[in-house]
Amino acid sequence: MNLDKLARVDLNLLVILQILLEEESVTRAANRLNLSQSALSKSLNRLRDMLDDPLFLRSAHGLKPTPHALQLKLQLPVLLQGLYQVTLPPGFTPATSHRHFSFTMVEGAYDTLLPSYIGPLLSQAPNITLDTYGWTEKSMQGLQQGQIDLGITARDLHPASDYRLNNLPDGITQTTLLTDRHICLVRQHHPILETLHSEPWDLHKYLQMSHVQIRCEGNDWWALDYHLAESGKHRKISTTLPDFYGAVSACAHSDLIVTLPSSFVTHAQKLHPLIQLPLPVAFPAFAYVLLWHKRNNDEPGHKWIRDHICKSVAKTMLSNHK
Repeated sequence: MNLDKLARVDLNLLVILQILLEEESVTRAANRLNLSQSALSKSLNRLRDMLDDPLFLRSAHGLKPTPHALQLKLQLPVLLQGLYQVTLPPGFTPATSHRHFSFTMVEGAYDTLLPSYIGPLLSQAPNITLDTYGWTEKSMQGLQQGQIDLGITARDLHPASDYRLNNLPDGITQTTLLTDRHICLVRQHHPILETLHSEPWDLHKYLQMSHVQIRCEGNDWWALDYHLAESGKHRKISTTLPDFYGAVSACAHSDLIVTLPSSFVTHAQKLHPLIQLPLPVAFPAFAYVLLWHKRNNDEPGHKWIRDHICKSVAKTMLSNHK
């Protein structure tokens, strides 16, 4: 290693390069860094001189990384994470730490899992900051690039699903917090309830009904819909909404039926007089999982907060099943 050469490198330029690689736009990168476009362009020119490569070519859709830049895109997150960890104090003392941790979480986990760990965690580490964002289609990328520390999302146990448990991006690792199944909800006095006094609840009736669907990672179909489509069957999705609370509210004030995780049913029934029905089709359970990048496996603060979440959720689940 040539330390004399490394001493002449402005490490801030590597942070700027990482943001440019993420955004592929001078305008968006400048906004994230609170810099003028002119200042960012000057930094990009310095990067090109330092690395002896153009790094980006302009295209109709923004900046197109060169092959060398794409190689750096794989290396930089690990390098920057290592540099960040160098700045952290040795070890992790929960009672005195002022660390900041960022989360991304699916909506269903707010009521199902967050109450299990948030109180005990902050009682042991009262000065840490937990910054939580909703789960989106870009959350995995945020975990890979080091923008997000931890994620909690749902993964399917159905072997054909694109979101199956063992189908994760490079570098992302996981542990299962909770397995769950799907349940159907309808409003009290829904016409289907009268029908079920004399007829069985089955898949035919389920598919005849109008459904409200919760959009997941920008998708209108769930693994259940792909599973049904394999045998030529489809739900009649009349309304699509972005969250569980909106879906159960729509269900409570109409003849729509909603299919959602059984762990959310208790919260839904506290808000509305809803009646649950079983999902009338054999379909695998799914799992709520805690996700992180493997570069954080042994980082003390990161490991402490992961262990705390896992233990707190397991304790709550055990208590609920007694």
